Amino acid sequence: MTLDSYFVLFIFAATIIGLIKYQQRPALIFGMALLLLYVSDMVTSQQVLQSFSNQGVVTLVLLLVCSLALEKTRFLRTIATKVIHKSYRTTFLRLFGFTVLSSACLNNTAVVSTMLAPIRNNPYHSPSKLLLPLSYAAILGGTLTLVGTSTNLIVNSLVLGAGLPSLSFFDFTLVGICLVIACGITLWFLLRFLPDHTVSSEVVQNYFIDAKIGTKSSLVGKTIEENGLRNLESLFLVEVVRGNYLLSPVAPTEVLRENDRLIFSGDVAKVKQLNQFDGLTIFADHQGLLLDNLTEVVIRPESVLLGKTLKRAGFRALFDAAVVAIKRDGENISGKLGEVRLKTGDYLVLAVGDDFKSRRNISKNFILVSGVELDSMLSGSKALLATLGFFAAIIGSALGLFALLKGLIFLLGLLLITACLTSGEIFRRLPADLWLIISSALVLSQSFANSGLLESFNVFVDNYAQGLSPLFALIIVYLFTWWLTELVTNNAAAALIFPIAYGLAITLGANPTAFIMAVAFGASASFISPFGYQTNLMVFNAGQYKLSDFVKIGLPISIVYGVVAITAITLVFGL
Repeated sequence: MTLDSYFVLFIFAATIIGLIKYQQRPALIFGMALLLLYVSDMVTSQQVLQSFSNQGVVTLVLLLVCSLALEKTRFLRTIATKVIHKSYRTTFLRLFGFTVLSSACLNNTAVVSTMLAPIRNNPYHSPSKLLLPLSYAAILGGTLTLVGTSTNLIVNSLVLGAGLPSLSFFDFTLVGICLVIACGITLWFLLRFLPDHTVSSEVVQNYFIDAKIGTKSSLVGKTIEENGLRNLESLFLVEVVRGNYLLSPVAPTEVLRENDRLIFSGDVAKVKQLNQFDGLTIFADHQGLLLDNLTEVVIRPESVLLGKTLKRAGFRALFDAAVVAIKRDGENISGKLGEVRLKTGDYLVLAVGDDFKSRRNISKNFILVSGVELDSMLSGSKALLATLGFFAAIIGSALGLFALLKGLIFLLGLLLITACLTSGEIFRRLPADLWLIISSALVLSQSFANSGLLESFNVFVDNYAQGLSPLFALIIVYLFTWWLTELVTNNAAAALIFPIAYGLAITLGANPTAFIMAVAFGASASFISPFGYQTNLMVFNAGQYKLSDFVKIGLPISIVYGVVAITAITLVFGL
């Protein structure tokens, strides 16, 4: 081995150690490895640029960006409301089936994020009985297709970087189906061991939001549960004001009537979710101001508003603004928003007009805190375009009508032209860390070849592993990838192990596709650690799980997954 080979080997080992020690900062570790390899001339400028513009990498980024528009529609939320049932076993089957099928086509992180609110707010079952199965189902569903998980797309990026033909949409499907069935049955028998925790439903920004049902609203005559009002993200229905009566707590079977006032508590940034319900208007809507320009303020001790209600204060005339929500630290607010008597220190979120900033009385009455950025929802033709466009791009690619990259580029253009997505939303949610991780991994793979390390590895295998069977080598690759996934993250594990697995397959004269699949499925086998896979981390906090909960349920599933994966890969792809 040359000095360059030893240097690249040191970078590789240091990257693994860094990832294990600093699990929450994989992009930083990979970025440092990229810089060291570049400044030491282990890779060329051309190779670095090619890595960042790799077709697989760009496809993955575009897929995640285009899925943002789908997250802004009611599609997933509408289906999610149908999952919860009084019977726990029925709920599990619905949840497992919906999550597996959704994760096969959509980003599984988005699927889990959509389901968190309905599960946490359901009136029948402890969330801790459902959230862990939700994450596991999302992982299993992601193994079914090329776009099911970022791990598969990362592996495809590395395949393209190695000069091989792209993996097809359904290359993963046969093995994935075997895993879904085997692990789903295993999980069914393990349900009794799931913890029964009472999960707190505290909200970060406990704002008080008032909405009124109009006379022609489709909400009228249906129950709270049928309307999906218990399944909102970070907004919780706490009261219903009906004439002079206050209904609290609100039963899921309560039938809504015309002119009911629905009182929500939660994160005001999620208030635009209420726009998806026709005939439901918030307090500010009656003042003729839109929600596109919100400002958060605190009422001063000398304000003229103290002791007055919003109705009697003439708020719109005084400030050219309308109150969207109110929060009072240390005290719960109840009743209609317009009838709340204001106090010093109350936080208000205002929908402001053009004349708001020029009013001289603003600084006398309020302390300006900040602007409020809303999570906007799509409706009507825009929601239809985002939903149908996304699935058309996926299905067209799956049927071989056009390349997935081309379909996603066209879809992104449509989403921008029609304002379904804005450039600001894209830049805020652009998966820059993931882009850096994959590109850096491609650069690391290039350095293996440039430094002669790959050739030295092949010589080592020829000299010392001649008796190594392809099956035994495949098992080693899978186990090493799985081990690294549990210690680090799935994406990092796939990126690091791919060049070794591919080189080992070539040296042994084995089928490279089988070894590539061992890396892909091994990197998705994160069931024991809550930190190896993003969906595990999401439910770990939301369900108040302990590490022992993951080990107790995840270890048997990991064993079944590994045995089935190796067997199915061998039978489907051959060695």
